[in-house]
Formats: sequence, C-alpha cells, structure tokens
Amino acid sequence: MLNWDDPIASFSQTYQNKASQNTGEKAHHAGQELKKQSVNTPPAPTELIQSSSMQPVCADDKRVVNGKTDINQLAPFKYPWAWEFWLNANRNHWTPLDINMSKDVHDYQYRLTLEEKHVYENVLSYLTTSDILAMRNIGLAVMEKMTAPELQIYQARQVYEEALHTWTYQHCIESIGLDQGEIYNRYRVVPAINGKIQMANEKINSVLRPDIDLSNKDDLEDFVMSYLFFAGIFEGCWFYNGFSPIFALQRRGLMTGTAEQLQYIMRDEVLHCAFGIRVVNQIIAENNIKLDARAITAMWQEADACETEYANYIMQDPILGYSAEDHIAQFRFIANRRAKSLKLEIPFPGAENVLGWLDEQTNMRKEKNFFETRVTEYQTGGALTW
Repeated sequence: MLNWDDPIASFSQTYQNKASQNTGEKAHHAGQELKKQSVNTPPAPTELIQSSSMQPVCADDKRVVNGKTDINQLAPFKYPWAWEFWLNANRNHWTPLDINMSKDVHDYQYRLTLEEKHVYENVLSYLTTSDILAMRNIGLAVMEKMTAPELQIYQARQVYEEALHTWTYQHCIESIGLDQGEIYNRYRVVPAINGKIQMANEKINSVLRPDIDLSNKDDLEDFVMSYLFFAGIFEGCWFYNGFSPIFALQRRGLMTGTAEQLQYIMRDEVLHCAFGIRVVNQIIAENNIKLDARAITAMWQEADACETEYANYIMQDPILGYSAEDHIAQFRFIANRRAKSLKLEIPFPGAENVLGWLDEQTNMRKEKNFFETRVTEYQTGGALTW
C-alpha cells in the first residue's frame, strides 16, 4: 500500500521486495501455463495470435530505444527510477491561477525601471516560445521513440508540464497587460532571442524526420546528441539560467508573483533535466555509443555564443544585483555541472558560481500569509536538487 506521505519510498521498497523473488522461475511457469492453454483452447477464427506474443515480458529484455518487448505492458519494470520520476512529478501539481499577480501589476507600472522592464519582457518573450518548443520535442521527437512504457509515462507528464508552463507565461503576460502579439513575436525579430530558438530547432528537426531509423548507428548517435542538447543545455542550462533575472528582481521584493510562478516551473525543470540526462546515459550504455568529442565541444561553444548574445541584449544596462557578465558566468558554471552528470569533459574549466544566492532563491522555503496566497510548502518539492 502506498504511503501518502512518501509514495516514492514506499514504492521503492515494494519494488525491491518483488525484485528479490526469482523472476526467471515465475516466467518459466507462466510460459508453461500459456502453452497448456494454447493446446486446450483453439484460436479465435477472426484473430490469429502470433506465438511470440504469447511469451511473458521479461524486464531484462527491455531497452530505452529499439526494444522488442510489448510497449503496452508497464511491469515488470526495467527502469524503476523512471516510475519514481512520475510519482515525484505528481507532487508538484499547481496552476498559474494559484498565485496572486496583483502586486506584479503594481510593480510593473510603478516600481520597475525601464531597464528592468526590458529584462522582464524579454525573459518572458524567450520563455513563451521555448516551452512550446520543449513540448514539441518531447511529444514528437523523443517520447514516440521510447520502447519502455515507464519512460513514456513520465514523458507524457512532461508534455503536460511544458504546456502548463506556457500557460503560466501567458497568464503573466495577460496579468501585466503586455501586448501579446508584440511579446510573442520578439523571438522572430530580435536576433539574440532568435539565435537560441534556431539552435534548438536545428537539433530537434534533425530527429523529427520521418525516415529516422534508430537501429542505424548514425541515426542513433544523432538522436542521442539531440537529446543530450535538449536535456543538458536547453533545459539544464538555458531554462535554469533563464529564470535568474526574474529571481534577481524577486530578491529585491519586485515581481514576486512571477518569480513564484517560476519557482514552481523550476521544480518541474529539475526533474526534466535529471530524467533526460539519465535517459541519455542509459542509451549510451545500452548501445555502447562513442560520441564525437569535437561535435560535443562545438555544441557547448555554440550554446555559449547564443547565451552570450542573449545576455548582452536583455541586460544592455545592468540592473541592480544582476549583469550580463553574471549571467554568462553562471551559464558556464551550470554547463560544467551538466557535463559532469553526462560523464563528459567540462566545457568551461575555471568557471565559478558567481550567483551564490541563486540556489536558495529558487527554493520555496519562505514565510507566507495563508490568507493571501496558496500554501507552497510541499513535503518533497522544496528538497528537489539538481
């Protein structure tokens, strides 16, 4: 029975107990029983069942991609950690309507400087497009290639979360009263924003083509590189770094509603990044893939160039407590963390954590007036780490 206070722990214990049983012996008996049934029961005249489909699924036969087992059968699990991601994701359930945005309306109209408005508007402009792109990538380029249902189930939740994030940015734009057409079109007319979107589109479109065949070594490597970019850079660096200017405003008591929205989104992105990195590492291990080190280096350098141009545009003039130099340095520091998780050589040796306050700022442990806002102290969400 699930423990509602800690469902992941109770699930893990249950799974471990079951895994300790002799699954091979059970599979043998089940197979023998199915054979007996097939002898005594004639096949339905309108439905001939292939003999291979009569064999029970063995967890060891599952693969992240190119698996041959029944994609419709969830258990036995080959990747119990993927199911734990699903359980953990459901603990961070919210909508943008839960957060009071009235203070942000006042802040934007009466307290923000022109430089701070420039930062705020362009961060939202980038994020609105990025999460739609993220939704498309998981739903169209990644999820359908997974051949273990426990992976697909979490990614189905991820598709929903990307749509929820898009709603959140739209809610902020509507609440503040910004010109929606102008904000949404900036990524098409501002080169610094467009550059990041175009790099992401290039990586995603390379694996969206209908003739991709992951049993082909070159196609599989292309897919891994695309997913590595998406998990390690797009979500792991660009999203994490993309929220930082808003959190800098929040530190000074400005745009706190928007920042709280982003704190909820950050919880989701923590899981998205960690899940994607784990999937990439699993595919590499299962298929003995050797990625091109020069291609990886070039990818980090291109991402850094895009982020540098973006930072210099949104912070043409530094705002109090945050500058383009801070933004770029933090990107490189975070990039090294993601590279280590991906078991890659760090791309920016010597990069330092210049925003020591950021990790604490992204957490939601703070005093709140119960009658003014929703209680945000989840039992586990605030403890999620990269």
